[in-house]
Amino acid sequence: MDLVILGLPQEPAGGVAGWAADLVDTMGGPGAGLAIALENLFPPLPSEVILPLTGFAAGQGVIGLASALFWTTLGSVVGAVVLYWIGMLFGRERMHAIWARLPLVRGSDLERTEQWFARHGTKAVLLGRMVPIFRSLISVPAGVERMSLPLFVALTAVGSLLWNSVLVMAGYWLGDRWDLVEAYVGFLSRAVLVLVLVAFAGYVTVRLRSGGRAQHRRVP
Repeated sequence: MDLVILGLPQEPAGGVAGWAADLVDTMGGPGAGLAIALENLFPPLPSEVILPLTGFAAGQGVIGLASALFWTTLGSVVGAVVLYWIGMLFGRERMHAIWARLPLVRGSDLERTEQWFARHGTKAVLLGRMVPIFRSLISVPAGVERMSLPLFVALTAVGSLLWNSVLVMAGYWLGDRWDLVEAYVGFLSRAVLVLVLVAFAGYVTVRLRSGGRAQHRRVP
């Protein structure tokens, strides 16, 4: 395969874009898959850069579009399975032991979370693959709770294919304006992060208030 240097508008000679462009230039589809597998393991690596860039490479003829979708989805599954194994090796007993040492939380909170995952785990894994931040994190509780590995792989593959297809095709259609995808998905990622922080702040506030009321009732 002849190497084609990607003529990107923002000169991806450095940073994540440059690194991903080098992988795709050198290795083709497997390079894109490797980049996405690492993105799953290290969430600071943004899929909103890697996937549209891969789509742009497909539009330039560096790799085939089907190859781009196949390898990026395979990379997503491989990265997710590694995190699943980490969760499985970590285990429920160790999770409960660490949880018991954390301030402002109760054992019943973790038990409710486990019950929720038992009821909605399949939807969480499938839909979580399409939510920034949670894309990688959802694999760990699936491993902790010992979700069936074939089911986990199937759900991850379907969810990843949907997410990857949207971003790869966006880069393919936008051409040298592929970087617009990063702006929009980056905004979505920040919005999700803000919601998580607000929910966490609300949880801490409720716990502090309930703890204060309980202490007040114990005072004679």
